[in-house]
Amino acid sequence: MKKIKKNDKVIQKSYGKDLIFKVTNIINTKDGEIAILKGITERVQLNSPVEELEVIDRNVVSNAVKEWDKKIENRVKKEKGDSLINEGINIFNKMSNNKIKTGKILHLDGDKKYSEKSYRYYKKMGLDAVVKNIPEYKQPQVVYNLLNIYNPDILVITGHDGMIRSGKSYSDVYNYKNSRYFIETVKQARRYDKEKGKELVIFAGACQSYFEALIAAGANFASSPARILIDFLDPLIVAEKIASTEKYKFVTIDDIEGQLRDGKKGVNGIGANGKMKRTSCNNIVI
Repeated sequence: MKKIKKNDKVIQKSYGKDLIFKVTNIINTKDGEIAILKGITERVQLNSPVEELEVIDRNVVSNAVKEWDKKIENRVKKEKGDSLINEGINIFNKMSNNKIKTGKILHLDGDKKYSEKSYRYYKKMGLDAVVKNIPEYKQPQVVYNLLNIYNPDILVITGHDGMIRSGKSYSDVYNYKNSRYFIETVKQARRYDKEKGKELVIFAGACQSYFEALIAAGANFASSPARILIDFLDPLIVAEKIASTEKYKFVTIDDIEGQLRDGKKGVNGIGANGKMKRTSCNNIVI
């Protein structure tokens, strides 16, 4: 059997071989070598004994990524055809004395690859978004200053997560890889809200994240109520919906769940008002 090493692309032999992971580190323990894994097309982080892993062919990885990219492109094409985003807004702005401005998004992502894909998605959808690749553990330290700099309407806090002992200790924050960092980041964002008189709409979490604690900390939407893997697009879809909905309309999870891969099992929340604004020629918000 080929020796597993850092940066290898692998599958878990005992778990259906349906998810592809990147080996980010290998740790020697008294029970043997443990690999730290991050999902290639899923926002999950977990540990696995090295002997449970199998290196997969580059072509398999390439095909999986291509299918993933194709799904994202298909959504962009569909949404650009169905919504006011992009062409619709541009036409309205040219023909009207009023201007439409979608809500501004600040997106913090612990994974560089996902950060880059998220930025491209937002731009293709014509949304005003700033995406920062910030490791999960650093997000609580930097979020306040970033909010001051970019003054967004919507904050997305995500990256990789996962339960250490799956199916057990749901209420133990230390049974999650990164939920505690997401929770603290939400709290810091709400401190900013209180001090600046803002009303941020916050999405927080990743695969298997501690949903109840994220909502209790102040998130409007969070993952993952059923402790399942969420789709890469799920946080982006929530941010997109809020950004392109007018401020007098209240958005609930019922308005979004049909667009999410696993509906309310993957994402839920208390809802929020939209952040799209209309301004007159005199720059008066209406």
